[in-house]
Amino acid sequence: MSNFLTTATIGRRRLLQITSAGIAVSALGLNTSGVFAQGQAVRWVSPRGTLEVVDDFAYWVAKRMGYFDDVETVIEAGPQDGTATVKLVDQNQSDFGYPSPGVLSLGLEQGMKLTSAFHIMAGDVFDFAFQKGKAPADLKGMEGMTVVLGSAGWQSIADPMLAAAGVDISTIKYVEVSAWGQALAQGQADAALTWEGLRAQWRGQGFDFDYLLGKNASVFPANSFVVRSADLEDPAKVDLYTRYLRGWARGLEFGWLNPAAATQIAMEEFPGLATQMDPAAAVESLMQQSALMHAHWDRRGKWGFHLQDSWQAYFDAIHKIGQVSQAFDASKVTTNMLIDGANDFDHAKVKADAEAFVLSADYAAVDVPAIEATI
Repeated sequence: MSNFLTTATIGRRRLLQITSAGIAVSALGLNTSGVFAQGQAVRWVSPRGTLEVVDDFAYWVAKRMGYFDDVETVIEAGPQDGTATVKLVDQNQSDFGYPSPGVLSLGLEQGMKLTSAFHIMAGDVFDFAFQKGKAPADLKGMEGMTVVLGSAGWQSIADPMLAAAGVDISTIKYVEVSAWGQALAQGQADAALTWEGLRAQWRGQGFDFDYLLGKNASVFPANSFVVRSADLEDPAKVDLYTRYLRGWARGLEFGWLNPAAATQIAMEEFPGLATQMDPAAAVESLMQQSALMHAHWDRRGKWGFHLQDSWQAYFDAIHKIGQVSQAFDASKVTTNMLIDGANDFDHAKVKADAEAFVLSADYAAVDVPAIEATI
């Protein structure tokens, strides 16, 4: 357990301290000069502390294919602190955040005026990883375990999942460490929180874990794009954000139709990723995520659409366990007002683009149907 000597065990008091603390941009090392400060671009900051993942493939596809049209965009890595994604939006230092519902709820609890405007992950993307052969039969079997997290704010993700499965969450010990996958591989915890996409990336890095998948064990929603609620009352920003999200929607559709092409585009942005994942693992990572982005399509039918009953069930659940002091009204903190406009694009053109994309030899060799059969 030696690596944990420099990390923090997370209690509920610490979690609340983290979520209520202000974060200055200078402390995050973010650039507030330039296009964003001049109001010339829509800015999006990652909640993961890095952009070197395939997770944001829709953005890179949209940039490559010109799907943002005349909308100027800025994308930055941001800090690994899971709660920064809402703080930056609240403090007018980013236009869009990409929090989990748990992190969003913590921001709402602190009085941040935020609204979820585009629901990316319609199914529960979060999983728990275990050393090979040590996974319990179900989430209930995690009672009493030590769970390693990459950020203290992620406790707000794990607690509701475990509580909904009947776990006494007071028995769970959370530990925060930046290299949390490595910590699990070294036997320094019983489990680690992870997510679809990262599951394939970890395998590409040589981490041979067993998993309990959130999509099989949870009915909760996952990450969405949030904005300042006041921006949705400004017609100019509504128009700008709708056009911006139309770019993401096109990118999501392109990736759904041709995951190998979308993966190649994302990987070409970050050549170093090729040392962590071969093309097959990278495509698998993207497809794990894309499946959840397309989840419940029979009820949603459009990229970004919120199923508010699912969100309400989540808000009710976190109120029940005391994670927040009130049960938020999903109809007041999520909206589908931008969704029709975001999906108003030439679908035939995107389909043609996806089909016409010329794959490299390495990506052309990936057996996409075989991967799809395992997801």
